Amino acid sequence: MWITVVNIGWAVSAALVLWMVYDWFKVDTSYSEETLTSSREGEIEATSEKHKL
Repeated sequence: MWITVVNIGWAVSAALVLWMVYDWFKVDTSYSEETLTSSREGEIEATSEKHKL
């Protein structure tokens, strides 16, 4: 019983690792380094926030 649970856990872990490596490769080949490291959201939020003191 426990051996089956452990094996299922390892299989799920391996599947997640493979999915993360696939997604990393897909994103890395689809987008430039500039796009991935841009802080566009932060700039949008900084210009749209209005603080009242």
